[in-house]
Amino acid sequence: MPPDAWNPAQYGKFNTERSQPFYDLLDMLKRVEARPGRAVDLGCGTGALTRVLHERIGVSATTGLDSSDAMLAAAGQVATEGLRFIQGDISEFHDAAGFDVVFSNAALQWVPEHESLFEAISGMVRPGGQLAVQMPANDDHLSHSTAHRIAAETPFAAALGGYIRASWVRPPEWYSQRLFDLGFSEQSVRLQVYPHVLSQSRDVVEWVKGSLLTDYQRRMSPQLFAEYLEAYTEELVHLLGDAEPYFYPFKRVMIWGRKPQT
Repeated sequence: MPPDAWNPAQYGKFNTERSQPFYDLLDMLKRVEARPGRAVDLGCGTGALTRVLHERIGVSATTGLDSSDAMLAAAGQVATEGLRFIQGDISEFHDAAGFDVVFSNAALQWVPEHESLFEAISGMVRPGGQLAVQMPANDDHLSHSTAHRIAAETPFAAALGGYIRASWVRPPEWYSQRLFDLGFSEQSVRLQVYPHVLSQSRDVVEWVKGSLLTDYQRRMSPQLFAEYLEAYTEELVHLLGDAEPYFYPFKRVMIWGRKPQT
């Protein structure tokens, strides 16, 4: 089993579409003015957007955290003064000094147990600090449900040991309640649909190959994953229709909160 199935080139095939939610989330943040600020980007990927975050919000130090060797190799090329990248697991990350901005774009959907997860990450938000999170919430689309159904079929189920990718993302109102319970005095939480127009329905396969399918890819041999991808593509195109262009509505949860100063 390869330890890392993330491929920056594959992920970047829809760079414009994947980047827009980052910029929308960034627009929800307020600049950090009062002190030399600290920020962390949980699940920083290639680091290109982390650098935008670092430069935009007015902090002196930003840490990008990711578990992928391939993504961090790309991130190392954009490191600059005050911006560093480290390897680690989001669920295990802790920094006692805290941050003025805890930011995470399209990463926390991979992490289980959001009840305890949001308690942990909010605990790293300093008084007056901000939490900003964006997560895909598109598991009910055929692009995702078909991937899970094919994974449960022979011969893939045996190789996966019965594993099926779970969705940890909760409804927007759950996160709103969680922010209140965790002491955030200001918040904005919404479900947003991004209307992606792809050149053809088969492009949906290329989209999920860069994200969702990596979880199955790393659990299969290259030969078996190729068989899985063929079966998935055939079934998905059958269900979506061989359309040109193809409209791919993609739902995301956008979360922002700020703690009181004291």
